[in-house]
Amino acid sequence: MVLAKKPAPTEGTLRSWLLEGLQTDRKQIQHGPHVKHPWWRVMCLTGVDYFSTLGYQPGIAALAAGLLSPLATLFLVALTLLGALPVYRRVAVESPYGQGSIAMLEKLAPQWWGKLFVLALLGFAATDFVITMTLSAADATAHILENPFVPDFLAGERVIVTLVLLALLGGVFLMGFTEAIGIAVVLVFVYLALNAVVVATALVHVLEAPQVVVDWKRALSLDFSSPLAMIGLSLVVMPKLALGLSGFETGVAVMPVVKGEIQERIKGTRRMLTTAALIMSVFLIFSSFVTTVLIPHREFEGGGKANGRALAYLAHEYLGTWFGTVYDVSTIAILWFAGASAMAGLINLVPRYLPRYGMAPEWTGAIRPLVLVFSVIAFAITIIFDADVDAQGGAYATGVLVLMLSAAVAVTLSAGKQGQHKAMVGFALISFVLAYTLIDNIIERPDGVKIASFFVASIVGLSLISRATRSTELRVTAVHLDPLAEQFVNEAACGEIHVIANEPHQRDQTEYNDKLREAWITHRLRPAEPVLFVEATVPDASEFESELHVKGEERYGHKILSVETSAVPNALAALLLHLRDRTGSVPHIYFHWTEGNPVVAMLRYLVFGGGDVPPVTREVLRQAEPDRELRPRVHVG
Repeated sequence: MVLAKKPAPTEGTLRSWLLEGLQTDRKQIQHGPHVKHPWWRVMCLTGVDYFSTLGYQPGIAALAAGLLSPLATLFLVALTLLGALPVYRRVAVESPYGQGSIAMLEKLAPQWWGKLFVLALLGFAATDFVITMTLSAADATAHILENPFVPDFLAGERVIVTLVLLALLGGVFLMGFTEAIGIAVVLVFVYLALNAVVVATALVHVLEAPQVVVDWKRALSLDFSSPLAMIGLSLVVMPKLALGLSGFETGVAVMPVVKGEIQERIKGTRRMLTTAALIMSVFLIFSSFVTTVLIPHREFEGGGKANGRALAYLAHEYLGTWFGTVYDVSTIAILWFAGASAMAGLINLVPRYLPRYGMAPEWTGAIRPLVLVFSVIAFAITIIFDADVDAQGGAYATGVLVLMLSAAVAVTLSAGKQGQHKAMVGFALISFVLAYTLIDNIIERPDGVKIASFFVASIVGLSLISRATRSTELRVTAVHLDPLAEQFVNEAACGEIHVIANEPHQRDQTEYNDKLREAWITHRLRPAEPVLFVEATVPDASEFESELHVKGEERYGHKILSVETSAVPNALAALLLHLRDRTGSVPHIYFHWTEGNPVVAMLRYLVFGGGDVPPVTREVLRQAEPDRELRPRVHVG
């Protein structure tokens, strides 16, 4: 028997419009959309996030590292190619359905601790994606306001302009944003081509005026006593450049979009991650060098023309206003669309976990309500941070680094579990480097962990509230009887069905005889009436929805239906409804009252799946079956 969910309304109301496309099928969410694409096209979808960081990364690097920006960037590239890339290539192998490192760690930490740990990671993931939206929109605003063709009345209105960009982004999804890859391909190819022109032109100017390199080297020698000091300081400031590591988690999250069967999908995703990392590494190295030697440091500071837009500054300086404007438009478009990539990540991530845990309402399976929620959050963050790119960098880097560290730890544990000791040592070293990078980033920019903690606390708090309010839902998606259980039910269907709920202890003859005698005395069942015992055990109370597999057993002449479930009352209610639908007879179930404080009993139910079973079973039945005549009868004595 399959217990169908109540369908979403289809009438022409605001509610039906918001819930259009409501997805409750977990398998379809896992396997992703039906339309698949070649890996290089999917790379462009993740690339609008990853490659768009070129819009602000060189400027942030120059502010953080100063003259050492190129050297610090080299260390960042080394961490990318020797650390993040191998980690996520392994994640792709072990997470072919796009669950990412979060799902890998979920398997390693089962039950409630695993669920709470995943909720915390989702908080950091939300930080990453939401700050991607707000930071990218803020940097797009910086490119808009610095363009010479923009009207003067917009000067100083960066918060308003950023909010408008975020509203437009939300509007696209509310209208029904379904296919981003075609647009992403065009944006990425145009943007990378323009960046190649700007960087190449800047390199030509460096070759034509080698004095700028000489001046840069002289300044380094004056500021630093030795190469070792330069290397040491570069390693210290490198964590501030962690924004250039974004895009890897998104890369594995979109794996279900990659064309091919599982093995082809894995190969395509690994090729996608490698290609994107190599392209980005080349651009990061050359862009950090040319921006450092060609742009006066004061221009990187707040109010400077290169603040948050270093390559755009070079485009205007060396290629003229018109080319610079074309570059600005391209940068604005890809930064704005980077927010689209982040929004897509959020509306794919939330339905994958929270509803399955019972820690979100069913409406979170629809796109539009999620878009409204995340848009409001993005508005609030933009206002709080005054649409400042530099101020949001810490929060963004914190979210990125926590996800990368979790991925590194996951693959380290996985390699150890599989006996791959050399790989385990290598991944452990990467985990250590990422941990250092994260800790240093938190110490330097505590705002990042503060806002991430807000996201974590909000997600955990709201999830637990949702879990409590949804606890009396049926929570059983299907009921299956084994052959012996079917035989018991068919025999009982000859008359009224009487079920005695037994909490299994010794499971000896005395236990069943005492239960049966209690039913005769308390509930006045006639000894001649056949009864079925039902016993429910809870191996993992943290699960929310499950299928119910009923096993028939015969002990000391008594017929027993045994089930494993995450919540006893919900399982009993689902079984009773199944017996009613199968036999056409309304069944009766018999309990004895549970002694103890009812508040404590309710907490036991929420956490351990047991507690005061009789009243909760009746409440679940009341909600699942409004018709009192068709509702199974609950007797308590």
